[in-house]
Amino acid sequence: MATSFNDQFDQHGTWRREFALRLKLLAEWMKDHELLDAAVEERLRRLEAQVRSDKVMVAFVAEFSRGKSEMINALFFAGYGRRIMPASAGRTTMCPTEMGYDADVPPCLRLLPIETRLQPQALMEWRMAPEKWTRIDLDVNNPQQLAKALEKVAETRKVTQDEARALGFWHTQAPEDNPMVDAQGMVEVPKWRHALINIAHPLLKQGLVILDTPGLNAIGAEPELTVSLIPQAHAVVFMLGADTGVTKSDLAIWREHLITESTDPDARLVVLNKIDTLWDALSTPAQIQAQIERQKASTAEILGLPKDKVIAVSAQKGLVAKVTEDDELLKRSCLPVLEDVLGRGMMGKRQKILGSAMADGITGLRVETGRVINIRKRDLTEQMMELKGLQGKNATVIKHMRNRISQEQAEFDQGGAKIHAVRSVHLRLLREVFGILGSGALKKEMAQLTDTLMQKGLKLGVKRAYGDTFDRLRGNLQKVQTLCAEIQSMLVASFKLLNGEYGFSLQAPGEPDMGRFMAELDTIERNHLQYLGVGNAFKLAQPEFSDRLVRALSTRLRSVHENALADVELWSKSAAAQLDAQLRERRRNFARRIEAIDRISQAAGGLDDRIGEIQQQETALDQLDAKLSELTAYLIAAQDAAKLLAVAAAAADVAVA
Repeated sequence: MATSFNDQFDQHGTWRREFALRLKLLAEWMKDHELLDAAVEERLRRLEAQVRSDKVMVAFVAEFSRGKSEMINALFFAGYGRRIMPASAGRTTMCPTEMGYDADVPPCLRLLPIETRLQPQALMEWRMAPEKWTRIDLDVNNPQQLAKALEKVAETRKVTQDEARALGFWHTQAPEDNPMVDAQGMVEVPKWRHALINIAHPLLKQGLVILDTPGLNAIGAEPELTVSLIPQAHAVVFMLGADTGVTKSDLAIWREHLITESTDPDARLVVLNKIDTLWDALSTPAQIQAQIERQKASTAEILGLPKDKVIAVSAQKGLVAKVTEDDELLKRSCLPVLEDVLGRGMMGKRQKILGSAMADGITGLRVETGRVINIRKRDLTEQMMELKGLQGKNATVIKHMRNRISQEQAEFDQGGAKIHAVRSVHLRLLREVFGILGSGALKKEMAQLTDTLMQKGLKLGVKRAYGDTFDRLRGNLQKVQTLCAEIQSMLVASFKLLNGEYGFSLQAPGEPDMGRFMAELDTIERNHLQYLGVGNAFKLAQPEFSDRLVRALSTRLRSVHENALADVELWSKSAAAQLDAQLRERRRNFARRIEAIDRISQAAGGLDDRIGEIQQQETALDQLDAKLSELTAYLIAAQDAAKLLAVAAAAADVAVA
């Protein structure tokens, strides 16, 4: 049987843990040998944090009753021997539910009341207020208690039509999409707005995050799902019913929330679930398979996908087969096919991206640290030449040499004004960058769009205000790129001057590229455009919805700005740390040269002893450089080995198939 998603994710988690440990050991080794300057330490810290905290999110998106919760049970929780997520008839997930693991939080289910939709805070802000959530502790070793507690996500409550409208579940302009009204004129809506499940499931502990999103109404009423959570998922599993095919509401979810120009086609899987409803005792296996293939072809054509992007499965039979260890039923359910596609496609791609980032980071770290070792080697070479020049010379020449070194040291110390001037210009330009990307500046750029969205009634000018806002944000990133280029030119010129005057080997690090952040802005803009069309005019007319929309947008944009700032800060720190390192090494060099001359003048054999010490230090530095190359090469090879492992697993799967 092909390697399951669980197995491939487990391999990915093992690689991440080992890689993080190796990074930590490298940092300790570098610290012991005084190679850990501020920039290198920051680079190592970021690499370790990235590899340790890397999350892989799989979002399950579908209309009600397509079997999402059952699919989650079958893929991830069959080991409990029973259903964990509510998936029986009449008991289904009613609110968006995230499952993950945070070691700082005890196992629990946290539920945000639906009434919070009447307040202006965005979901991200509510996450920062845990006291506002209803919390239920979970016993992960008791499947019955766990399943019972998780039934909460299926709870509903009755409200009036006016309350349903205020909460986003009733739309006068689209009566066909409204929930049923009972004899008392009441409407059933979800009791909870959002659920967070924190359990120490092996996959969740390794960084898997599962997002379960229930139905078109819930998705459309919560902008943060469609402009933030779903677009950032590494894989989106869109589920349909094999018995119903693509319905009108299914098509609405697909077109409005899952497909944009920027969508990565490999990150979207369409699953035709419940193929067991087509298992007819009066039909032959060949006839049943032909019917399934027709459904797949029809689905692919309607959604505009290649047929191989549609996978037909039975989540319910797959779960039963895993629990009862029925290999034949598991094969018929086709669940292993989906696991294989998820594993090879999503995990292989995720590991490749993370591995590439690690390799780039380690290579940059090797260059920066190697520069410090080369400075030390050059200083030793200069000392060796200086000392060999004193062989056979009298005390007067030695004294003259000491005076010359002291004079060089004094001139170097006086030249500190030039170095201070470089720092001063550098910091002034950086302050401009921080001003452009700061939270205050973002709020100012969003003011016009916020005012337009918060006007009463139909927002006729919202599309223009929206476009103008993103044009200004892109313009700001372009200004940052221009400022970075100006700083880079200043650094190159200043470093060249200092290299010539003081014999430094400064090299300006490559400036940060704002291009990827502009691409992120383009993606966010396209994800939001779905809300600005005529079809959503009435929804936008509701001030509470518009407020949620602008807050969701602000949260996403703030993240882009913070990441751009982090790149600029690391670049700046790298340049400054390089200068600090060479200043420090030069001052040490002066001290060592003077110490050597003093020892030579005091003892007849001091010169030969010092030359011998320098030769030993040169050998030690060569060994240090070789060890650094060995350690960094091992880390780069480790991520390459992880990729080879993923390729080998995929090849083995194909061979078995």
